[in-house]
Amino acid sequence: MSGPRYQAILWPLMLTFMGVACLLNAHRCGRVHCYATGPFFLLLAAIALLQDLGATPLGRDGWSRLSLILGIGTVLLVCGSELIFGHYRPRSR
Repeated sequence: MSGPRYQAILWPLMLTFMGVACLLNAHRCGRVHCYATGPFFLLLAAIALLQDLGATPLGRDGWSRLSLILGIGTVLLVCGSELIFGHYRPRSR
C-alpha cells in the first residue's frame, strides 16, 4: 500500500459518493456542472483505488498529485462548464 490506510479507504468511498450524488443531482435539477463533476469524481475514485494498489504511475507523491488534480479539476469543471453552458440545462417538456 502506498499511502496511509485511511486514504486508501476514504478517498475511493468519498469520491464515489460525490460522483453518484452529482449524477443524481444532474438528473434531478439539471445543474450543468454536475454532468461534468459526476464522472470526474468517479474516475478519480478509480484512480485512488489503483493508487492504493500501486497500479498507477503517480509515484511516491501520488496522493498529493491526486489532491491537486481534485482541487484544480473541480474548480475548472464547475466554473468552466457554467461559464460556457450556463447554470442549468434547459428542461424539455
